[in-house]
Amino acid sequence: MTSTSAYKATLSFSNDGSSIEFPVYEGTTGPDVIDIRTLYGSTGKFTFDPGFMSTAACESEITYIDGDKGELLYRGYPIEQIAVHCDYLDTCYLLLHGELPTSEEKADFDYRVTHHTMIHEQMNRFFAGFRRDAHPMAILVACVGAMSAFYHDSLDITNPEHRHISAIRLIAKMPTMVAMAYKYSVGQPSMYPKNSLSYSANLMHMMFGTPCEAYEPNDVLVRALDRILILHADHEQNASTSTVRLAGSSGANPFACIAAGIATLWGPAHGGANEACLLMLDQIQREGGIEKIGEFIAKVKDKNSGVKLMGFGHRVYKNYDPRAKLMQETCKEVLGELGLGDDPIFKLAMELERIALEDNYFVSRKLYPNVDFYSGVVQKAMGIPTSMFTCIFALARTVGWIAQWNEMIGETDQKIGRPRQLYTGATRRDIVRQPAAETKR
Repeated sequence: MTSTSAYKATLSFSNDGSSIEFPVYEGTTGPDVIDIRTLYGSTGKFTFDPGFMSTAACESEITYIDGDKGELLYRGYPIEQIAVHCDYLDTCYLLLHGELPTSEEKADFDYRVTHHTMIHEQMNRFFAGFRRDAHPMAILVACVGAMSAFYHDSLDITNPEHRHISAIRLIAKMPTMVAMAYKYSVGQPSMYPKNSLSYSANLMHMMFGTPCEAYEPNDVLVRALDRILILHADHEQNASTSTVRLAGSSGANPFACIAAGIATLWGPAHGGANEACLLMLDQIQREGGIEKIGEFIAKVKDKNSGVKLMGFGHRVYKNYDPRAKLMQETCKEVLGELGLGDDPIFKLAMELERIALEDNYFVSRKLYPNVDFYSGVVQKAMGIPTSMFTCIFALARTVGWIAQWNEMIGETDQKIGRPRQLYTGATRRDIVRQPAAETKR
């Protein structure tokens, strides 16, 4: 741990009057942490923290969230500034290296990513092994994990250059694999990447282009997709990032670790939230639209109804998710560009947001809109099907996972993750078998 102890915390036991001191460390911002690494050795006891609600599992310099303020910082820069002044590859460089690139560094980084976007031609065979109706995330998990079989030259995790090469390859090839998973699901031929296009424009070309005619990416939609990627690039120690770190702590190769993160992100409570939000809006629209919002809100407040308000509230944010405001702006731009300003789903979303923010039931519980509330609407307007939403999320988060994994590998006191438990099962017991009954003859 690089920080020094600022003061001590004392833990006292009421059963025998004993006590033990632990050092307390201060970060550059955010809550202090109590270092309890010696707790078990000194007392024979563990802490109990299901869901890691109050546990700092690592030290990190990458991303900081202040949930009460509604603040998100990448390497110290507010997300509001990054989303306006940077593109996605700027953001990737920042998360990986700690600083925004100079013009020379930017040119070199963009070139390396752009010229690593093709995947090994033999990997095309993987896609043919899946059913056409396979979920794209199933394909993505398999293909990313399989990349380790093709790139033996960069699997030494103790070698910083190998780690950097793997980072470039993962960032560069994820759009190609995401687009190929989509093309396979709709029965269209895959499109090779184009080095003349930007990162986000290239993804749109590979997803929506066909060999029949040239595809011209729309600049407004390209900027919208780029912003989606930026806003999802990293988010501190969430479930998938913690999974990547835990897998990495075993010494697993980076492709296996990222595949583990993708698998975790697949869960509906994590990466599937924007899809669930869009499905909620579609259901309200089918049942009567804006006029039925009041009835829907009443059901949400009724604990016995089982109806949930998706896209509101967050495990960390207890204020307005800063990404949601940026996504709302992008949503208006996209719908305006596509002539969908009167889109009933967007109008419904705006009215639902207004009513919820004026209702003390939600305000008192700090249930503000999060980034998922608008990102699903934006992606649907762009022609991205709901089955691909989590794949886009995984693509965006890949750089955050890599940055966190790389940081963990470089820690001098890094150990394999080994959570402990509060055991409540049977105590030791012996097997007692009854002698077999004699068979009468």
